[in-house]
Amino acid sequence: MMRAAAVALLLLLAGAGAAAGTAKKKDCDAGDKAALLAIKSALGDPYHFASWTPDASCCDWYDVDCDATTDRVVSLTVFQDASLTGVIPSAVAGLTHLRTLVWHHLPLISGPIPPAIAKLRRLSSLTISWTAVSGPIPSFLGDLHSLKFLDLSFNSLSGVIPPSLAALANLSGIDISRNRLTGDLPPALFSKLDTKQQGPAYLRLSRNNLTGGVPAEFAAVRFEVMDLSRNSLSFDMAGLRLQEGIESLELSHNLMYGGVPAQVAGISSLSYFNVSYNRLCGELPAGAARFDQYSFLHNKCLCGPPLPTPCKSSCRQKQNLSIYTHTNAR
Repeated sequence: MMRAAAVALLLLLAGAGAAAGTAKKKDCDAGDKAALLAIKSALGDPYHFASWTPDASCCDWYDVDCDATTDRVVSLTVFQDASLTGVIPSAVAGLTHLRTLVWHHLPLISGPIPPAIAKLRRLSSLTISWTAVSGPIPSFLGDLHSLKFLDLSFNSLSGVIPPSLAALANLSGIDISRNRLTGDLPPALFSKLDTKQQGPAYLRLSRNNLTGGVPAEFAAVRFEVMDLSRNSLSFDMAGLRLQEGIESLELSHNLMYGGVPAQVAGISSLSYFNVSYNRLCGELPAGAARFDQYSFLHNKCLCGPPLPTPCKSSCRQKQNLSIYTHTNAR
């Protein structure tokens, strides 16, 4: 009797499994699917999107992720395809639940950043990097109030950093390095960021053509990483103030003058510090000795440990003269 009951139970389970296997899997949202197919069409139906077929759920498509509860498309990550050509399609605006949008390492994707992206009000992470995208950084990015991370690095973007980015209270990470940006840093950048709630800020703007200096307002921001190297920043570094907690400060290959402030060199959390290839002068503070000499090489007249150059009485005179000359030349 027990053996018969066990057989019956196995048959019942097998039947339930067969029924589940034949049940049709739930499709993704029809609007999301239509938007994705429009993106594929706008790019010329490339092989990259071969899995994007109407008879399959778009949640199973390559580069696409859906919310497990709602089946709405929340992530589109298109990356690493040297044959993909065209512009970022405006059809992305149809993915209204999108939280992550990535176009990365696509060297033949060109044109400007499309205004359609401004409609993605749920977007928390936007990456357009290693492409041929050009034109200005659009001010409409300031409408993306959920944005936490912005990566526009390794493109051909030009013009200024739009002040509208300062309105984004959740934006804590910005990387716009290796572009053709000009102008000054917006003083209000990160001013609305609550770093106690959102975490520390990081800013990468290396290899552009930015001018001016580090805004005094940045002293109120809890940075973790700041990379402003290889620009044309010109300011008295002696006035630079940053908070404890910063771990990496890269300011090499600029036009900074004055001396290295003890406040910055003495930040205990600072593990990487580079002010080489500038016009700095004077005796290095005691806190600078914990870094290697390569952090300070190729300046006008810096001296003292860790540099092999000993300080002489004329060193401070040169430092004062350097500050006077730059101040009166502006």
